[in-house]
Amino acid sequence: MKFAGWYLKIAAVSAVIGGCMEVFMIHTGFYDKVTVLESEKRAWESSAEAQAIRDALNPWKDHDKNTKKPS
Repeated sequence: MKFAGWYLKIAAVSAVIGGCMEVFMIHTGFYDKVTVLESEKRAWESSAEAQAIRDALNPWKDHDKNTKKPS
């Protein structure tokens, strides 16, 4: 391959940059914050209030029930 050296250099630099980003996110507590936010989001989405809002904002919820299909 003519450009194998370039591809290896690009792969190595990309791996180093990705590793640095992961270390930064671990060091700053990013994953802990995201875990808390996701659990709060899932808890809210499964609540009765969220279900009522979804039903109120969906104008097509009874569309299939109201249309009769010929048999």
